[in-house]
Amino acid sequence: MIDALRGAGLDPYEQAISCGGANVLATIPGEVDRYVLVGAHFDHLGTIGRDIYHGADDNAAAVGVLVEVARSLARERDGRGVIIAAFDAEEPPYYASGAMGSQEFVRANRAAIDFMVCMDLVGHRFGSAAVPDEVGASLFALGSERSSGTHALVGALKRAEPGVIVRPADAEIIPPLSDYLAFWEREIPFLFLSAGRSRVYHTPDDTPEKLDYGKLAATARWLARFVRTARTREAVAFHDARLDRGTLDEVGELVEALAPLAPEAAIAQAMIRELRDACDRAGNLPERRRPEVGRLVTMLETRLG
Repeated sequence: MIDALRGAGLDPYEQAISCGGANVLATIPGEVDRYVLVGAHFDHLGTIGRDIYHGADDNAAAVGVLVEVARSLARERDGRGVIIAAFDAEEPPYYASGAMGSQEFVRANRAAIDFMVCMDLVGHRFGSAAVPDEVGASLFALGSERSSGTHALVGALKRAEPGVIVRPADAEIIPPLSDYLAFWEREIPFLFLSAGRSRVYHTPDDTPEKLDYGKLAATARWLARFVRTARTREAVAFHDARLDRGTLDEVGELVEALAPLAPEAAIAQAMIRELRDACDRAGNLPERRRPEVGRLVTMLETRLG
């Protein structure tokens, strides 16, 4: 990781953490001493018994995107600085323990971070080669509703890069699953990019030939574009808004694209229409119905992952 970031034109260093590992960090200076952080964890499960867990999608693909974003931004100085962070100790037994690399980083650096982007499981196509690109190129962006102006920015860039469609969704449609948890806990605005868990998630079959390299390249271009805007916009405030209707709209687009291939899509479309009708004027569902959106997304992830 050190060598990769040096090759991208940065001067990386290690931050030792309590588990005995280290985060790998690099700073791109800006015009002010405030920062947008772009992060991805680089640890995986390693060897268990006789099985080698390669971790191509979880999370080598995101680390590759991280390096390419660093390369794209290395000489740019407009607005805030950028911190490139490869976090250690995201996987069990450290997740949510207080000993994650990201949690230790935030405890030491919270005051300087204005925004955080986290990547995890970004390397695979959402579904098989048989599904249309409207589905397969999808990448979910959770948390845009949690800070002022971020949802509008993600929406404006949704199809900005051919090869990836970035779909905003409410952060609570799944339990917190990656390093953005540490920033969310400290009310730091964040965006979590992920294509969800594939069938090979946390198995020895998570290998490089299963990655969608065209989508990865498009994701790197998209993220560099997003960070350029995020580092020059006005300061954003964290808040607890929701994105129920917006999430339903994105899921509805996916289901509509799948309808010619999957007869059961009609059932999902009916569920989406019913949930849209149940939203209030602000686009929010009654609290008791919010879990239904998460179940819809989980159903898609299970079917297409």
